[in-house]
Amino acid sequence: MYAYDYSSDEILIERFREGDDLAFDLLVRRYEQKVYQLAYRLTNNPDDAADVAAEAFLRMYNSLKRFRGDAQLSTWLYRVVSNVFFDFRKREARHQHIPLELSTEDSDETMELPIEDENIDIMGHAMQEEQKRVLMEAIQQLPEYQRVMVVLFHIEERPYEEIAQILGLPLGTIKSRLNRARNALRELLEPYRELFGVETSPTIGQPQEANDAL
Repeated sequence: MYAYDYSSDEILIERFREGDDLAFDLLVRRYEQKVYQLAYRLTNNPDDAADVAAEAFLRMYNSLKRFRGDAQLSTWLYRVVSNVFFDFRKREARHQHIPLELSTEDSDETMELPIEDENIDIMGHAMQEEQKRVLMEAIQQLPEYQRVMVVLFHIEERPYEEIAQILGLPLGTIKSRLNRARNALRELLEPYRELFGVETSPTIGQPQEANDAL
């Protein structure tokens, strides 16, 4: 008899590899809330989020026996959810016959741009429901890769290094693209300055004179 409830991810993965599906069920229970939460923040739709989460766990089931443990399971799962989201958007774009904005931005592969203070909380000035709604709608307007990075860094609070693992990109590329995503988000929120307070940036809550210097 195994004390599954107290087992580490590594032990549960090993048990699953040995043919114990209960170990997989426990892993799903352990991560289902985080997976759905990330899927919802990327899609902003409960039905789409449920579809993305279900597909992510199906891929997890089919691939977990090949999981090498090079990263934490949570990091690997974030990668799976991100890939499912990208595939979901591609299918959606084909169905609607619209172009999908998945810019590769090849020119920044070796470029590391200056980036704002990583301790800034993008949600810090979005405590009210209307502010949250406007902010999340603005995030939904970002190109897919920018959206994923903003959600992972500012909302899921994943470090640069983990995001680089999740998206399979160099660290400098992550930093430069995240900087572009922040600038794009600031522009999208510019019409809502009064909602967030005219003396502060609606995106990151910095004093206006600091934003003028950017």
